[in-house]
Amino acid sequence: MLQQILHDMYIDPELLAELSDVQKHILFYKMREEQLRRWREREAWEALAQVEGLRPPKVKRASDKHIQWLLGTDGEVWVWIMGEGPGDKPYEEISEELIAERARLQAQREAEELWKQKEAEITKKFRDALANEKARILAEKWKVEMEDRKAAKVLEERIHEEFKRKEEEERKRGEEQIRLQEEQRAKELYWTLKQAQLQSHPSEKEEREWEEQLRRSKAADEERSRRAQRARDEYQRHSLRAIQKGTVAGLSSRFRELGQSHEQEARLHHHLPGPGPLSPLAVPGRTWERPLRPVSREVIVRWFKEEQLPRRAGFERNTKAIAPWFHGIISREDAEDLLENMTEGAFLVRVSEKIWGYTLSYRLQKGFKHFLVDASGDFYSFLGVDPNRHATLTDLIDFHKEEIITVSGGELLQEPCGQRDSPPDYHLLFE
Repeated sequence: MLQQILHDMYIDPELLAELSDVQKHILFYKMREEQLRRWREREAWEALAQVEGLRPPKVKRASDKHIQWLLGTDGEVWVWIMGEGPGDKPYEEISEELIAERARLQAQREAEELWKQKEAEITKKFRDALANEKARILAEKWKVEMEDRKAAKVLEERIHEEFKRKEEEERKRGEEQIRLQEEQRAKELYWTLKQAQLQSHPSEKEEREWEEQLRRSKAADEERSRRAQRARDEYQRHSLRAIQKGTVAGLSSRFRELGQSHEQEARLHHHLPGPGPLSPLAVPGRTWERPLRPVSREVIVRWFKEEQLPRRAGFERNTKAIAPWFHGIISREDAEDLLENMTEGAFLVRVSEKIWGYTLSYRLQKGFKHFLVDASGDFYSFLGVDPNRHATLTDLIDFHKEEIITVSGGELLQEPCGQRDSPPDYHLLFE
């Protein structure tokens, strides 16, 4: 399973959710190592190919895009912070100018709308007055003699000019009135915006809260860095410890030897058999095509019978007895319910529904931890935590009765959590 994840550089979100924080950090550390390995391998191949003439050296074209940083007098990348550079206006002055400009533009828009209304009123007022005056003059024209019509025409033109002059004066008074209103409105808007800005400034309490939030953020960043370092140390510690104890095993060769000298065991019953010597089982050739992931309980049961029973998964060492810590296909909630009233260090192993393998559920002083055990290959190992490869599931459990699982958690397997109901929850696996 781990090799598949590193090959695809992808892990299913549901499977990722099953991992603890430590498992996630170590898994991501391994994925990063794999990325670096691939990059170095590709770079070495490129260099070798160029040396041997298999590939011409890369020629940088003039049109290639690139970035060139502007350097300061100290030779470092030049950084400009608004308000702190030479010739920059202070922030307060920039803020004042922005507020004043916003107020001016808003007042200008309002004045333009007001002037349109005023202009329409003036135009209508004088158009109506001129029409009425023309009507009056026209009515009087019929009353005067023919020799007076020229004088009447001159009078009409004089009256028209008078109305035009009065209209212009009215427009000027209206424009001046609108201008004064615009200035007054700009001042009102400025102080409104200024007041809003002052109210939006954080109080002393808010400043303290912001500083506390910033402190927590920095502390969280430091904690993530420490966890990543612990993950690297954890990975190296397990590898070194495994070499020292000599427990890293290749299961395929070991069981191939076992299979040559022993017969396959007959069908196992769901009850716990009595203690006694048991001959190891031979590993049969795979007679079914295993899906990439478990898709149903029926498929998981078949996988266990086809692949795990021959490897004596769930049995105590060298006996026919099923280990007291072994459980069937039960949920995380059921596992935690079984461990609820037990002390720290209690544990059980259940068949996983997420991967081809198992989940080790561990009782903390407060709460629980769950570790995925990968059994998709010819060995057993914790997914993303323990690089050790154990020949059997029992080997993995016995190893961590003496060696902690993670440095940060200090998990040591102490008390197995047995069955509570009858028939036991693993009976389907052995029918």
